[in-house]
Amino acid sequence: MVEQAEIRVVHQGGSKIIFREPVISVDSRFLLCASGRNVKVFSTLTEECVQELRGHTDLVTGVLLRPSNHLQVYSCSADGTIRLWDFTDGILIKTYVIGYPICSIYASASHDGVLFIVTPTQGDKRSDSLQLLAVHLPQCADQLVETSDLSAVLADVSPNPAAVAFGRAGEYLASAKGSQLEIFFFKKQKSYRFSLREDNKSGRRNTFTCVACHPKDDCVATGHEDGKIRLWRNFDQKREYTYATLHWHHGAVAALRFTPEGTNLLSGGVESVLVQWRYQQESQRDFLPRLGAAITHVAVSPDGTLFCTSHSDNKITVIQSCVKVSSIIQGLVQGADVQTDLMVDPRSKALVLNGKPGHLQFYSLQRDKLLFNLDVVQQEFIHEAGLEQFQVVGAAFDGPGGWLATVEERQQKAAEVEVNLKLWAFDEQTQSFVLNTTVSAPHEARITAMCFDPAPASRTTLLVSCGGDGHFKAWQLAPPAHTDDGGPSWSCDFVSAYHGLVPERCCFSADGSLLAVSFQQVVTVWSPSSWELLVTLSQPPGDVRDLCFGRLSCSKYLLGTTSGNLLCCWNLLTCSLEWSTSMEVSLLLADPLSENMAAFCHQDGSSDLFVFKPSEPRPLFSQKAVCSGRVTRAAFAPREAMLESCEESSQWLNRSQLYFLTPLTDLLTFTTKAEEERLMASSKQLVVDDSVAMTPFHLLLGKHRGHQQAGPGEPASGPSAERRALPRSSAALRELLQTPAHVLPSTSFLCSLFVESLLASATDASREENKPTEEEMESEKEEEEAAASDEEMKRRVMRAEGAPSGSAGPDLTRTQVRELRRLRKLDHSWFSGLLDS
Repeated sequence: MVEQAEIRVVHQGGSKIIFREPVISVDSRFLLCASGRNVKVFSTLTEECVQELRGHTDLVTGVLLRPSNHLQVYSCSADGTIRLWDFTDGILIKTYVIGYPICSIYASASHDGVLFIVTPTQGDKRSDSLQLLAVHLPQCADQLVETSDLSAVLADVSPNPAAVAFGRAGEYLASAKGSQLEIFFFKKQKSYRFSLREDNKSGRRNTFTCVACHPKDDCVATGHEDGKIRLWRNFDQKREYTYATLHWHHGAVAALRFTPEGTNLLSGGVESVLVQWRYQQESQRDFLPRLGAAITHVAVSPDGTLFCTSHSDNKITVIQSCVKVSSIIQGLVQGADVQTDLMVDPRSKALVLNGKPGHLQFYSLQRDKLLFNLDVVQQEFIHEAGLEQFQVVGAAFDGPGGWLATVEERQQKAAEVEVNLKLWAFDEQTQSFVLNTTVSAPHEARITAMCFDPAPASRTTLLVSCGGDGHFKAWQLAPPAHTDDGGPSWSCDFVSAYHGLVPERCCFSADGSLLAVSFQQVVTVWSPSSWELLVTLSQPPGDVRDLCFGRLSCSKYLLGTTSGNLLCCWNLLTCSLEWSTSMEVSLLLADPLSENMAAFCHQDGSSDLFVFKPSEPRPLFSQKAVCSGRVTRAAFAPREAMLESCEESSQWLNRSQLYFLTPLTDLLTFTTKAEEERLMASSKQLVVDDSVAMTPFHLLLGKHRGHQQAGPGEPASGPSAERRALPRSSAALRELLQTPAHVLPSTSFLCSLFVESLLASATDASREENKPTEEEMESEKEEEEAAASDEEMKRRVMRAEGAPSGSAGPDLTRTQVRELRRLRKLDHSWFSGLLDS
């Protein structure tokens, strides 16, 4: 199959699963959350993603269980649609077209057939002006429904979905924005507004951050920026309202939630602690501390057995009634600043980059799941503003993936930067990396670059690091000096400099025979075997930003980008500049499996992509404005299976796939249109394969069906026999299974009839006992008939020999005669039945 040439930029995993509050199913088996343009369904027991609901064309902004059917869920999106799903099977049931971007969605059990959405205020030029609308869903059988019955409920609501909540089964709703709380009663069609001063006595802000309503009492809980929680009562009368204040959080309260029975109030914030307050006994509190990161959302299952908390490190923690953590669903950790390069682990093919503070995360691109975190700093991270702590700023793998080098830094006030270089060895038993060597202060300044020798099969493993002190050092794995010292360790083998310039970039050739080190405006080429300076390459003014050797047939080229917005290519055989072009390249990288190279160029506030071969003047592929901002992190990841693309513009995607991080830390990739459509079709396909384990109900029906279809000489066996068409007598059975449950008789009445239809009668049993005798008699009769037929055939042949030649018929062999005899005995009544139908 030839892939289509059209290439698209798509989100490939790594999307935030904490963008909106997650939803727990009624039976507490599944957890649903918005993830980019999709809705992911996770198992609360196995932590695996069991379904991914695809269909929205823009960011999903809300997920909501359907009040009238606990197996269905609503999702809203910025594409202006609300979609109804059967989340257990992943089937799209209906799409409601609203026509406006939707920011969040709500529902109430007392408002049947009505959803509440937050959309931008039409005609208001302010970008933050939002309104709450009631959407009356039309009752029709069409899958795509235009919805125009909208009515305004509240104006000027907060863009934070946690600032709107429904109370007492939908009798009223509470909305908070800024320092004002508004409570709207549906029956009275009247609003009451309550205000607080923006600053309290201690100088901290009273701004509302979240709202929760008690399910049974007239009580509204509000969280505030100063860490306080207020319980509002008597708010149906403007002058007699009261509120009580609870205070434990030292930071802003990010999430509030009452349990379904209203006995407890849950709160969370930056402290990474889930606090459980006893309702009307607020002095009694329970805590679940050390959850790992700041809490952004709190959700409770409908039966109250499970809690879940969303965290700022793109993690959802499932908790059993505020007692213990039962499972953790971890997404790609997207910090504010990714300081390491995007790397691909040669062993697991996982994407490796900064994770939570002091860690490296190994993220599976195929499964869209975090494999594990590597604790590099090995110190407890303290959540306190202004406190400088060690951060992982660099990492590199060797070719086979057996060694990992990491760099960690800490900048103390009025002090020099602290730098540690750590070397990690992969342990086959634990399937993780174990610390082998720690080098404190490897350079007198920050480490600017480092790389491993990619092909150390015939040589000792080698690591090169460049420092801001003007030196680059070669670190070599050496055996222990004494037998009691344990295994091999790393030590410095070579140190060099060049005219006092600062080395900024370094890279090895594909075979490891050359090392290129850039010293500001000069590129030096060294021989790692003898550490001899082979050649120096100069270019127009500008410091070198990136260095890349060509691969395979282009291995004679060395490419680099400069701060003067130039892309240069040197020929190492002639030691001269082959070509150069003027472009502002923000990132240059090479595909390790082909000759292709990718260059991200920043122009007019967005990034363009060019894919080219150093030996050809025309690029293989180019695309304008792949994302807004400057791309500085990208990596080529090898494919599990090669694509079969014959189009020149998409052949560069055959072996590897290019991933890159946007300035907003979104992970994007490039894919062909045909590949994306194939993934969409596979997700929508609901065909049960023969290899899938069958349910007992299917086995019962299949066995019954096979006995009815099998003839006297054709026993029903195998999956093909079980998957044949339904017999004529199954029309009632099919009607039974397709009829709505509310119009059927009682189950006990239907079950007795159904079981009796499957039982064999006494006459059938006697018929089965006499069947062998009947078969023997029939076989003897057939033998006698065959012998008589043979004698008759002989007489016909003899008569034919004596007859004239002109009237002689065609001679038939004995095999042909038997075949005609068999056809004469066949039952052709099925043909008349077919004509009648």
